[in-house]
Order: sequence, then structure tokens, then C-alpha cells
Amino acid sequence: MSAELTTLARHEWEEAARRLEAERADRARYERLLQQIEVVTEELRKNVGQTYTLAELAEAYRDAERWARDAVETRAPSSGWPRDLALVLAAAFHGYQRGAVDYLA
Repeated sequence: MSAELTTLARHEWEEAARRLEAERADRARYERLLQQIEVVTEELRKNVGQTYTLAELAEAYRDAERWARDAVETRAPSSGWPRDLALVLAAAFHGYQRGAVDYLA
């Protein structure tokens, strides 16, 4: 994946983190979103592993909606959860990027 596409993905992840923080005022909704993010993060560990670069993570992001949809639907569905899947997915990747070997690069 090109550096440009990795940068675009990271911008999406940052925006999702901002949108997630904006949901803090609605405690019940925020807690549901956090639960769904944890489910997606657990799947990230399985799919990406513990050693990865930002480019590899961005590449995984391209196909993540499919497996994230299955995981959230099975383990943490809530009313209207499909509308939140893009937010949940990008927020999970935002948090997971910190573990990339080149995160500070």
C-alpha cells in the first residue's frame, strides 16, 4: 500500500477517534460503542497479529468491514449497530495503530 493511502487511512482513524469522543455525553451509547470497538480490536489481534507496520495495518483496513461486521453482529450487536460500524472499525484501528513497529516514524 502506498504511503499516501496509509496517510488517508490514518486520517479516517483520527476522525473516528474524534467522533467517538463526541459520543461521551451519551453514556449508554458510548459504552456500547466501546464494547464494539473491543470486539473489533480482538479480531484485529487475530487478523493482523502483534508485529505489524502502519502500511500493513492500513492494508488490513481495506478488507476489515467484512470480518468486523460478522464479529460485531455475533458478539456485540445493539439497536442500529450497522450504522455505527464505520465509526467502530476506524476507532479500533486508531487505537491499534499505536502498536505498529513504525508508529513514531
